[in-house]
This record gives sequence, structure tokens and C-alpha cells, in this order.
Amino acid sequence: MTLMQSATEAHEELVHAHSAHNYHPLPVVVAEGAGAWVTDVEGRHYLDCLAGYSALNFGHRHPDLVAAAHRQLDRLTLTSRAFGNDQLGPFSPLSSASNGSCR
Repeated sequence: MTLMQSATEAHEELVHAHSAHNYHPLPVVVAEGAGAWVTDVEGRHYLDCLAGYSALNFGHRHPDLVAAAHRQLDRLTLTSRAFGNDQLGPFSPLSSASNGSCR
């Protein structure tokens, strides 16, 4: 980051230089979020109306979702699909029923 370069510009320059160019994001670099609000690297606050394209419809850092994630992460982070795990079987019928792909 140069003296005249903002934190946002520095982040955008790194992304442009080292990642795929499949999106043209807004000139906002989000650093944290809580509920429906996010804060950028410059300290500005925004109402997050995009919500991760509906992936975050419970908001950022919802306490129930964070607690559930911690419970799982305290046990196991990730398994390859080359193995089974104790959560996939019980989850599968719930998932297929909710998206209409029951067989």
C-alpha cells in the first residue's frame, strides 16, 4: 500500500493481480459484519442488501448459526467425500426433501 493509496485500493489491487476476473465487484472491501450490517476496511458501515446472494438470509454472525458451526468445528472441520461422516447420512433426507429431489 502506498501513502496515497486507500486500504480499499490496496485490497482491490491484490485481488486484481492474483485472482480470477470473473466478477466486477463494487468498490467496497468488507472487513466484518453483524446482522444485516457490514463494515468496510475504511470503517464505513453499510446495510448489506445483497446478503451473499441469499446465502446469508439470517445475517452475518447469527448467534445460533455461529454456535452450530462451533459445535461442528470443535469435532471435525471437513471430510473428503472419499469417506463417510456421521452428519451426511442424517442430513441427506432433510436436504433432498427440502429441494424436491426425493427418490
